Amino acid sequence: MSAVDVGSVIDRASTTSEPDEISRRLEALPASACVWRLVILLSLGGCFEIYDLFFTGYIAPGLSRSGLMTTTTQAFFGFSGIGAFVAATFAGLFVGTFFLGFLADRFGRKAVFTYSLLFYSAASVIMACQTTPGGLLLWRFIAGIGIGIEVITIDAYITELVPSWMRGRAFAINQAVMLSAVPIVAALSWWLVPLSPHGIDGWRWVILIGAAASMVIWVLRLYVPESPLWLARHGRASEADKIMRTLEAAAGTIAARPAARVAMTPARAPIRPAGFAELFRPPYGGLVVLFMIFNLCQAFGVYGFANWVPALLVEKGINVTKSLQYSFIIAFAYPLAPLLAATFADRFERKWIICGAAAAISVFGLAFAQFTAPALLIASGVLVTGANMTLSYAYHAYQTEVFPTAIRARAAGLVYSMSRLSATFSGFIVAFMLREAGVGGVFGLITAAMVIVIVAIGVWGPTVRGKPLDA
Repeated sequence: MSAVDVGSVIDRASTTSEPDEISRRLEALPASACVWRLVILLSLGGCFEIYDLFFTGYIAPGLSRSGLMTTTTQAFFGFSGIGAFVAATFAGLFVGTFFLGFLADRFGRKAVFTYSLLFYSAASVIMACQTTPGGLLLWRFIAGIGIGIEVITIDAYITELVPSWMRGRAFAINQAVMLSAVPIVAALSWWLVPLSPHGIDGWRWVILIGAAASMVIWVLRLYVPESPLWLARHGRASEADKIMRTLEAAAGTIAARPAARVAMTPARAPIRPAGFAELFRPPYGGLVVLFMIFNLCQAFGVYGFANWVPALLVEKGINVTKSLQYSFIIAFAYPLAPLLAATFADRFERKWIICGAAAAISVFGLAFAQFTAPALLIASGVLVTGANMTLSYAYHAYQTEVFPTAIRARAAGLVYSMSRLSATFSGFIVAFMLREAGVGGVFGLITAAMVIVIVAIGVWGPTVRGKPLDA
């Protein structure tokens, strides 16, 4: 299908006049301190999801050093290698996003958002206590399920709390706050992984510190309201109205932004998919297929580099301690890139930001493969990371705002699960390419994936800029 008219897709999902009214009121909200506080609170909760996700790569040298895992294996699907650890992470993420994304649509954003953190924090603690490769992989898989549920719920939540004219900035700030966890986990890994404090492997300390700290953020989540748009779609109009009144009062009626000029058409009969099969039929089918292809490919760029930075540096002849030091410096690009992107996030169409970032990943990635001097390696690594995070913030917003509220978490979870499936196998593929073709072969693979991203989104990606939800 060619470019989809997102407005018409969302319109057909309208159910009652109350959700339409809530959508109008959300669109009229100014960028108040209250709205930004909610975005920050959600993002702080996401910090530990990112911490948990990114320590996969940073503790890899420690797993290898302790003898629990090896960097590469003779067999393609070797379950004693780092590739298997990466695969277990993303296999769990796939299960969480594909099979359980519907939970946030059924039970609400807040409930799923809150309890999924407890689930994957507990699983991480158990994982840190494992002494066999099998036990480590099993509990990494289980923790990944919780992270998968969390990721898609946060995206849907933020999409429904901010108006369209500032949604790009909101996601950029969200990513910047969440990704501030990456330099922290990089610093802790640089410090602890080469050591064994109190006779306990350093990589275990890295995992336990993150799980312990996440409980503090869990308390903050109790102060985040349910999505008013979700409440309205589920017939709880009075609760939605109460939350909207709070948001509007905090913003002040004088400061309220004028209602969007986009026409809000009358509500129609609901289209409520009975299952995943319905998502592949009109009016959603074309969007679902497009974003499934996109996610299969983008994961090679984002995780093919992010989860392998220390190992790639070691492959280039840099020792473990130095590789973790360089990785720590590169990690500062994670939160800084979305902050920079916030300056233009709502000025350009989302699809073109994604295409530009994919092109930059290819160029800077190939440069990283060629350089050996520390300064050039670090500089190119920072640029690859910056491009990856620009791509990340843009598609996290893009793939949730194109779907209507009634199926947002389910549909976004379905398409996003493809990136998890791709990343599951990318761990084995990257390990294979690293062994057979070196760092250059890894980035050749990433470049091919980015070309597909550019063609798919550039040609068939819908436009979303300035369009309110459920318009």
